[in-house]
Amino acid sequence: MKWTQVIDPFHNIALSVLVAAVPILFIFWALIVKKMKGYQASLIATALAALLAVLVYGMPLKLAVLSIGHGALYGLFPICWLVIMSVFLFNLTVRSGQFEIIKHFMASITGDRRLQALLIAFSFGSFLEGTAGFGAPVAITAAMLVGLGFNPLYASGICLIANTAPVAFGSIGIPITVASQVSDIPEMPISQMVGRTLPILSIILPCYLVTLVAGFKRATEVFPAVLVSGASFAFLQWFSSNYLGPSLPDVIAGLGSIICLMVFLRFWKPKAVWRFANEPAPTFVTTTYTSGQVLRAWSPFIVLTIMIIAWGLQPIKDVLNSWVFFQFEVPGLHNAILGQDGNPIPKIFKVNYLSAAGTAILIADLIAIPLVGLTYREGARVFVDTLNQLKFPILTIAAVLGFAYIVNDSGITLTLAAVLANTGSWFPFFAPVLGWLGVFITGSDTSANALFSKLQYATAQTIGVDPVVTVAANVSGGVVGKMISPQSIAVAAAAGDLVGKESQLFRFTVAHSFLMLVIICFITLAQAYAITWIIPTYEMLTSKKAVAVPDLSAGYAYLLILALLLVVFSVVVRRIARRRKETSALAG
Repeated sequence: MKWTQVIDPFHNIALSVLVAAVPILFIFWALIVKKMKGYQASLIATALAALLAVLVYGMPLKLAVLSIGHGALYGLFPICWLVIMSVFLFNLTVRSGQFEIIKHFMASITGDRRLQALLIAFSFGSFLEGTAGFGAPVAITAAMLVGLGFNPLYASGICLIANTAPVAFGSIGIPITVASQVSDIPEMPISQMVGRTLPILSIILPCYLVTLVAGFKRATEVFPAVLVSGASFAFLQWFSSNYLGPSLPDVIAGLGSIICLMVFLRFWKPKAVWRFANEPAPTFVTTTYTSGQVLRAWSPFIVLTIMIIAWGLQPIKDVLNSWVFFQFEVPGLHNAILGQDGNPIPKIFKVNYLSAAGTAILIADLIAIPLVGLTYREGARVFVDTLNQLKFPILTIAAVLGFAYIVNDSGITLTLAAVLANTGSWFPFFAPVLGWLGVFITGSDTSANALFSKLQYATAQTIGVDPVVTVAANVSGGVVGKMISPQSIAVAAAAGDLVGKESQLFRFTVAHSFLMLVIICFITLAQAYAITWIIPTYEMLTSKKAVAVPDLSAGYAYLLILALLLVVFSVVVRRIARRRKETSALAG
C-alpha cells in the first residue's frame, strides 16, 4: 500500500489550513477553557487528527492507526523510560530521608525562594538539559522545588519556563545536529546564529522567573543576584556556542552560572529573606549537617550527572550500541507514505536501550540505592510506587506522541507550514513560529528541526535571505514552544504532583510562551534585514560524510574511567556513612 501526502486537500490553502488547525485548536480549548485532564485532551485530539487524516486527507485507515501506534511506542521508549527513571531517582532520595539534608543545604546557601528558583530551575535545569534533555530537567528540578516547599503549580510552571533558554543545545547539541543534517548547513554556523539569539533571552529569563515567583517589586530586591545568574549564563552560552560548537553550551553555561551565583552569595545577601505567604517557619536552623552528610545526600544527583555526561559521549554510545542495538522497519508503515517529492518516508524504530539516557539514569538509580541507605527490596517498592504515580502521565505522553506522528505523517503539519512559507519578505518574522509549532506538536526541538529545517532553508533562498537565519530561527523559536507542549506539560505535572491538573499548568505557561515567541520573531526579522553583520560566514556542506566504522577503543577506555570513578565515589560515600554510624553508636 502506497499513499502520497496531501498538503492542500481542498485545493484552497485558506480552507485547508482552517481544517488542519482543528486538532491543535482543540488542545488549546480543552486545556484552557474546559480544563480537561491532560490524557483526556490528548486522546480526543489524537482521535480528531485521525478522523481528519482519513476523511479529509485521504490517508488509509491502516496507515493512520499504524502511525499513531508508532508515535505511542516512541512515547513509551525513550520518553517515558527517561521520565520514570528520573522521578524514581528523586523518590529514592525522599524515601531515604536524604532530601531533607538537600533542602537544608539549599537553605544554607540561601533560604530565599527567589534565589533557590534561580539555582535549581534555571542553572541546574540548564545543566541537566545539556546532558540528558528529553524531559529529564523539568522532571528533576520540578520535583526538587516541590520537595523544598514550593507550590507545585509554581514549581512546575517556572521549571517549564526556565527550560526554554537551554533547549536549543540540549542533549549534547542534538537539535542543532539534526538541523544541520536536514538543511545541509554546517553545525557551527547554526550554533553561532542560535548563540547570537538566545543569550538575549537568557539574560532576561532569570528576572522573568523571579518576577513570576515573587512579583516585580520583590524581584528588584535581588536584582544583583539575578544579573549575575543571567549575565554569566548568557556570556558562557554565547562564547561556547560561537567558539566551541553546539555540544557544550548548556553544560558550561549551567555549571558556570551555578558557580558564579554561589560565589556571589558568599559576599552579598538580600536585605530580607523572602518566602511564600503562609509558609511554615523554616526549621533547618536547629540542625547541623556535616559536609560528609551533605555529600551523601547529593550523591544520587552527582552519580546522575556523571552518568548522563558519560552517556552523552559518542565513543561510549558507540560501544554500548555495539553491544546491544537493533532496529526494525515498522511493519506496514515503512516506506508506505510518499512525501511531496515522491520519495518514500522511512519508518524505522531504533531500540538503543543501553545507550538511551533513561538507562544512564537507571544505572544511577541502582548505584544510588545503597548510597542513600536503602536496601534493593526497599528500592523495588519505591519503583512500584513511582510507576503507580506516573500511570496517567505515561498514558498522556503516549497519546501526545501518537498525535504528533499522525499529524506529521498525514500532511496536516505541512499544511500549517505551507501558509507561513507563503508570507514572502515577512517570512523571517514567521520563521520562529514554525519551530514553535513543531515543538508544540512533537514536544521536541530535535523533531521540529527534522520537520521544518529544509522548508526554512528553501523558503529563505527564495526570498533572498541567508538560510542560516531562518534555520536557526526554527531552533530558537522551538525553545519557547517547549513550555506548552502537551508532552512537557505531562512530564512537569507528573514531577510536580499535578496529575489531572495539566490545564492549570498550561494556562500558567501559555501567555509566557507567546510573549517570548514574539520577542524571537522580532529578533529574527532584524537579523534578516537590519543587522545582517551578525550572520556568520560559512560554506555549505557539499557532500555527505561517509559513515566510518567507529573506533571502539576510546569508548572502552572512557567506560573503564567511568567505572573507576563511580567505584571510588561510592566507596568514599559508603565510608562516610559507616563512620557516621560508628560515631553515632559511640555517642549513644
